[in-house]
Amino acid sequence: MNTNTEQNRVLIFDTSLRDGEQSPGATMSHAEKLEIAALLDEMGVDIIEAGFPIASEGDFEAVRDIAINAKNSVICGLARANLTDIDRAWEAVKHAARPRIHTFIGTSPLHRDITALNLDDMVARIQATVAHARNLCDNVQWSPMDATRTERDYLCRVVETAIKAGASTINIPDTVGYTAPRESADLILMLLERVPGADTVVFSTHCHNDLGMATANSLAAVEAGARQIECTINGLGERAGNTALEEVVMAMRVRHDIMPFTTAIDTTKIMNLSRRVAQVSGFAVQFNKAVVGKNAFLHESGIHQDGVLKNVQTFEIMRPEDIGLTAKNIAMGKHSGRAALRAKLSELGFELGDNQLKDVFVRFKALADRKKEVFDDDLVALLQDTASTGEDDFLQIRRLRVVCGTDGPQEAELTMLVGDSEKSIDATGDGPVDATFNAVKMLYPHEAQLELYQVHAVTEGTDAQATVSVRLSKDGQVYSGQSADTDTVVASARAYVNALNRLHLHQNRGNNSALMQSAG
Repeated sequence: MNTNTEQNRVLIFDTSLRDGEQSPGATMSHAEKLEIAALLDEMGVDIIEAGFPIASEGDFEAVRDIAINAKNSVICGLARANLTDIDRAWEAVKHAARPRIHTFIGTSPLHRDITALNLDDMVARIQATVAHARNLCDNVQWSPMDATRTERDYLCRVVETAIKAGASTINIPDTVGYTAPRESADLILMLLERVPGADTVVFSTHCHNDLGMATANSLAAVEAGARQIECTINGLGERAGNTALEEVVMAMRVRHDIMPFTTAIDTTKIMNLSRRVAQVSGFAVQFNKAVVGKNAFLHESGIHQDGVLKNVQTFEIMRPEDIGLTAKNIAMGKHSGRAALRAKLSELGFELGDNQLKDVFVRFKALADRKKEVFDDDLVALLQDTASTGEDDFLQIRRLRVVCGTDGPQEAELTMLVGDSEKSIDATGDGPVDATFNAVKMLYPHEAQLELYQVHAVTEGTDAQATVSVRLSKDGQVYSGQSADTDTVVASARAYVNALNRLHLHQNRGNNSALMQSAG
């Protein structure tokens, strides 16, 4: 393959604002379209298909305003193969410094049946409409819709017709995502070899993802000689979507050894644009989506975490910063190992000794078994809870079971270590927390007053840890306790007991001091 940089330049044609917005429910407002277009323009997208001007007045205005504001990109408007559509598209894009008209017609037998045009009539329609577009604009793109299911001889004939009529870009759509990579490449090679004038135009590929092969099909077409890829951010598009811009760009960058292609895309802006498109379209990016998914650079397996901590290249083929991602790549969960926990705690500012890490790791594993993901705030709460809970504490909760619901009173069954004795009791109360506190007080009678009881969720979700703070007062002294757990009642009980342990410790110190003074 020729490695000349200019010959190997691949143009990125983004159709997020046209094909992407055609996804049911993905409609964007006028302001949102202008915002996304500006981000695409800034990122270095070569051509922005801004919309389908004939579709509605709103679509026309969006394409027109995007054309007016564009600084670098070619601005393209879509039109069916009729003069009215093409004129409307031109009225919208003519304000751009670099306008393009993209016109199309379905050429497969299925689509020809719909238009009721015979082979010759369709050729005449293509010649007339492409020529009309070329008289308005010197940059015309033409597409034979459903090209991959069009008879090869006829496809060559209509492509030749479009080239002779003035099209400078020929786009070959896999409209229903039916083709496979080998077929995609063979189709481009066949057109380049058989169509007169094929060497004077840019061949483009537009692949849908119905069978999950859109990116592979697009790259195969490029390897065969296509030099434009039609794609969308996050692969947004009708049905299963389109080739994803971020996937083809990063594939060419990572595998430049076997795909020596270049693009103008500033990849560091990919993540920001991906997240914004997800927000305005309402289509969330799946967690395991290539390149931009939440999990694309995260590792939970202990083996993987240990590897990336030693050398990130052991389990990553891209750098997160290359797409503008600054987040860390360690996800804490039940598969995480001690090395990852130590690294994460160090990152959060906590340096633990081996014995401390051992204790925290046991509690971390217990938490991770109950939560899908352990966040940074969970770990901080866990450390605080560990620091306030000791094996030598006078009071230690052994077992707690509560019964609650609409039929009261609520009940708490508590087993607690009080000094050297293990004691159990049942208590009732106005709610599960009140019943639990009553049970604690029955096993460890005291006269301290409850000054504060506060609960807040450490992280989001129904499995979030609850951090409970308790403040007691007695004889002018304040004793605080805190605990975190995915079970709010358990966290409440532990926080209450932690505060009582501080009260007990203070009273014992006072008693020891008095005894020493008496003995003296």
